[in-house]
Amino acid sequence: MTKGVKICLAVVGVVFAVSAVLTFIFLHSTGKDTENGSVWVEIVQDNKVLYKLDLSAEEDRTFRVEASDGGWNDITIKDHQISVSDADCPDHTCVKNGILRYEYLPIICLPHKLIVRFCDGGGA
Repeated sequence: MTKGVKICLAVVGVVFAVSAVLTFIFLHSTGKDTENGSVWVEIVQDNKVLYKLDLSAEEDRTFRVEASDGGWNDITIKDHQISVSDADCPDHTCVKNGILRYEYLPIICLPHKLIVRFCDGGGA
């Protein structure tokens, strides 16, 4: 490979990396209301919003969401972050997801039809 080809490949690589970072930054939204610094999440089950919470105002707590099939998910809010801390589903994928971090990657429990996701600000 000639020196010119190597330089072209390096430039293309840098442009790609910068594009990827900028795309992530512009698409990365965490439900934050920039006016008052609130971070809103909603807990949805069977396409029905059960809870709409402002994590910046929530105290540390754990509560249980019961499913129609008798199953359950324990939701934990700690240090203004939310996660599914325990569940009786067979694979525990929702628990393994950990803390909700990205708008485009919600916490989902398929057996209990539960979704924990960021949302736009507003009252419950």
